[in-house]
Amino acid sequence: MKDILIVGAGKIGQVAAELLADADGDYRVTLADRSAAALAGITPGPRLQPLAVDVADPAALRQAMSGRFAVLSAAPFHLTASIAESARAAGTHYLDLTEDVASTRRIRELAKGAATAFIPQCGLAPGFVSIAAADLARRFDKLDSVRMRVGALPAYPSNALNYNLTWSTEGVINEYIEPCEAIVEGRRTEVPALEEREEFALDGVQYEAFNTSGGLGTLAETLEGKVRTLNYRTIRYPGHAAIMKALLHDLRLRERRDLLKDILENAVPATMQDVVVIFVTVSGWREGRLMQDTYARKIYAQVRAGKLRSGIQVTTAGSACAMLDLLAQGRLPQRGFVRQEDVALADFLGNRFGRVYAQADEARTA
Repeated sequence: MKDILIVGAGKIGQVAAELLADADGDYRVTLADRSAAALAGITPGPRLQPLAVDVADPAALRQAMSGRFAVLSAAPFHLTASIAESARAAGTHYLDLTEDVASTRRIRELAKGAATAFIPQCGLAPGFVSIAAADLARRFDKLDSVRMRVGALPAYPSNALNYNLTWSTEGVINEYIEPCEAIVEGRRTEVPALEEREEFALDGVQYEAFNTSGGLGTLAETLEGKVRTLNYRTIRYPGHAAIMKALLHDLRLRERRDLLKDILENAVPATMQDVVVIFVTVSGWREGRLMQDTYARKIYAQVRAGKLRSGIQVTTAGSACAMLDLLAQGRLPQRGFVRQEDVALADFLGNRFGRVYAQADEARTA
């Protein structure tokens, strides 16, 4: 039985802890948070224990990590780098869910010469979407474009934003503001968030998609020099981007993130009735002919570990648990920096936690 520390008892951390604790006795999980209220919803058991700790205190974190097999950070993005630094000092494997580009760069530095593995961006996007895109890309002799689209949406939109809060409000704001990596005409570059809006339809439903930060993970570096176009865009229902641009730019709330967070969390309801939409399209040459392959999937809220969980919870927590499980099984590198796209899609979907994607609607592939 391997000891795991999960930092952050929020929407994703709780689900990841329960999934691991319910995994045939393979893991003993400690769920750490500085909020007593967040930990109050945890039912202690022989394989799951809450731990009150100041996650902003490096010394306290190192002590909590001591002797653990791995730590999974499900904390807000601004704490990611410090948690990774504590993991390096404690000599434990490290995984996280961050979409923050700057944090991932810091983790890459920490991974150099480390005796343990550092595996950032283990969620849905970044995370699983890179595994799916890389799998499609390997089918081509020469690549032309890789387009990755992901969104966590309310199944029943009913406000002007056409949106409900489904995960970290801070994370949503961050990805709507920070620069976005892309490859444009073969050149790796940065493009602005909330721009390059497009529309498309899937199963008769109309969506919009626009640039957001962090969703590519490390794929821009991996495919640099191999593809003409590579980009990641977040999926929403039409009309959402225009309102968010007005809030962030016209009202200058990008300069007052705490105020915007307060507004959203007090005005936009959360929901468990959501749908995760994944839409990845890759084109290139195969046997001398320009071809296109597409991976499309919708994943809805479902019961996991005896409780109803939203689609974004089961996909994000499932991805993180699958990566940790593969690491524990010795099927991932045991030291240094590990990229999501280095994992085979078949291995991921065959994992007991990654199977949440395989159990959804059948993927549509060419």
